[in-house]
Amino acid sequence: MGKRAASQVETRERIVQATMALHDEKGITHTSINDIAARAGLGAATVLRHFPDTNALVTACGQHVAAEMAPPDPEDAPELFAGLSTADERLGKLVRELHAFYERGHVRIEIAEQDRSRVEALDRFLTMLDDGRRALLRAAMAPDDPDDALIEALMALSSICVWKSLRDSRFAPDVAAQFHTAILRRAVDALIDAGFV
Repeated sequence: MGKRAASQVETRERIVQATMALHDEKGITHTSINDIAARAGLGAATVLRHFPDTNALVTACGQHVAAEMAPPDPEDAPELFAGLSTADERLGKLVRELHAFYERGHVRIEIAEQDRSRVEALDRFLTMLDDGRRALLRAAMAPDDPDDALIEALMALSSICVWKSLRDSRFAPDVAAQFHTAILRRAVDALIDAGFV
């Protein structure tokens, strides 16, 4: 890589790091190009030359954020659930993985949720996270071949909002995960017993 290319990479990284810090402090839609330029020690024109719009900037930040948050990957489901023979065991493992992920990423997920409807790149990122969780729930419930209604009920009950409520209730993390797993299992049983799925 030549000096000019290395300089461009370094400048882009400064912009992304400044943007991520400002997003954490102020939120995404409340962060201006001038704020980013000032934080990065650059001119606004330089920021715009590298990132012509909010979606381009948020997409670049999202790559860093996803690497930091390390969401559970549906492609890792065979490894994640290896040796776990029951749905209860698989749900327990998935809940522990989700809780660890939510602990790493809750601040940025909450910020992204606030501006999801206004920034297309945020909606794509959050949709990707939801789709990944949906696929992992389906894998955890296999081989029971869960229908879509059951998966959507489990999506609601495995959301970051439920994790946050458990965390704020002052449950120890391992107790919260056990309780959360029990909630999911009881929900599955209740939905099946009631004939909803």
